[in-house]
Amino acid sequence: MMQNAILIVLVYWLIRVAESTFLSWQCLTRPIVVAPITGLVLGDFYTGIIMGASLEAIFMGISAIGGSIPADPTISSIIAVSFTILSDTDIESGLALAMPIGTLMSSFNSMFTPFWASLAPYWEKLATSDIKKFTRQVLLVSVFGLPLVNCIVLFVAIAYGVDSLNSLLMALPVWVITGLAAASRMMIAVGFAILASMIYSGELGCFFFVGYVLVKYLEMDILSIAIIAGAIAITMFYSEKRFISMKTTAQTVGNESALVDDEEEDFF
Repeated sequence: MMQNAILIVLVYWLIRVAESTFLSWQCLTRPIVVAPITGLVLGDFYTGIIMGASLEAIFMGISAIGGSIPADPTISSIIAVSFTILSDTDIESGLALAMPIGTLMSSFNSMFTPFWASLAPYWEKLATSDIKKFTRQVLLVSVFGLPLVNCIVLFVAIAYGVDSLNSLLMALPVWVITGLAAASRMMIAVGFAILASMIYSGELGCFFFVGYVLVKYLEMDILSIAIIAGAIAITMFYSEKRFISMKTTAQTVGNESALVDDEEEDFF
């Protein structure tokens, strides 16, 4: 467990530093990226991919509004995948733990926000007096300071918490495990529902029902439906682009004609 905990902490640190310091926001901290990497490091890439897709479905509708993050998708994905693989439990139990862990970590990280905010006046003063020292300190804090708390929590959770959590789940009654599995499946549906509520429109709503028919009645697999949906999206994109181009051209021609008419009227 110690070795696995060190590997997971190293993976998280590299992703966090690369994403926040050197590559800007490149979606590297999303569950669909973090979970497969965690599974690969722990020797079960398949479980990482399956859980990554499910966790992304849960968290993709959750947005940070005004700096408030309801749940931390990165930490929760890493711990959920690690617990599932290391304890050899079912994926549903791991998914059921993701949201509580993410909410707890988000609240825990918020406790340190006042501390980092209190350093703002010092760094503002330093930026105007010694830019080289300011740059060094910002890099050190970004690379080592900000990820430190989460790295410690990750190490402790994986090194000492997996066995205890597994023992707890083994002691739970069957009906509790069944409830956890049902809750994990419900969270995926809730994640899609939150996302659909933000992007739903009357013009495109019909495709939701088409997808339901393809899955429920025609029993098509997800990959086939994704290919069909991709082809429809590309077709609609280029059709709309062509329509906008034709509309712009017509407006330009109309403006030129109006300008010529005005010039002729001015001449006479």
